[in-house]
Amino acid sequence: MVRINKVHTGTGDNGETSLLSGMRVPKNHPRVELYGSIDELNSIIGLVRSELNRLTATHQDGGPRATVRKVQNQTESKLMTIQQELFDIGGECACPPQDLPEKMGIIGMNQADRLCTEMDAWLTETPPLESFILPAGSPLVATIHVARSTARRVERNAMNLRDVEGEDSVRATVIAYLNRISDWLFVLARWVTITMGDEETLWVPFSKRIEG
Repeated sequence: MVRINKVHTGTGDNGETSLLSGMRVPKNHPRVELYGSIDELNSIIGLVRSELNRLTATHQDGGPRATVRKVQNQTESKLMTIQQELFDIGGECACPPQDLPEKMGIIGMNQADRLCTEMDAWLTETPPLESFILPAGSPLVATIHVARSTARRVERNAMNLRDVEGEDSVRATVIAYLNRISDWLFVLARWVTITMGDEETLWVPFSKRIEG
């Protein structure tokens, strides 16, 4: 169990930080950028959970809102799992794979494949896309879209680190997971919108907008 008694050490005052292996690197190092953006994504998913819990679960007459209960029941535990796994990935990415502690647990393809299974279940209740959609909607859905776009940046940061340090610098399983989590969030945003009975905001091409 990790025990932290002091946060500020002063060792980073000159713009450097230590990787998990103990190696000192600048704070703008591509590896630091990667696990920093993973932390950012995790924080935004925390906001998603906050918006999820802010939903009013009862009508004004006191009766339950079945759609809200459904969304909360099917997403809260999944979002918590995602946060835990992102923390695992952030820790793993805090040093090169070959320098990871021997007993450190790391995610596998089972976790990445689970994301696809969950997406497929939501897609059975979601109509096919007939247009691109704008990242808009309720506060919950809009926040999910912020998380989705951040997840894409995390994936780009992972590929940038590979460009700098080689393919072995980030495990292929991590790349797959990061690719799927952004898709997972996109499908989640659509499923929540449809389940709550809201309308998706469709993108209208410029040529059609100027005609109107």
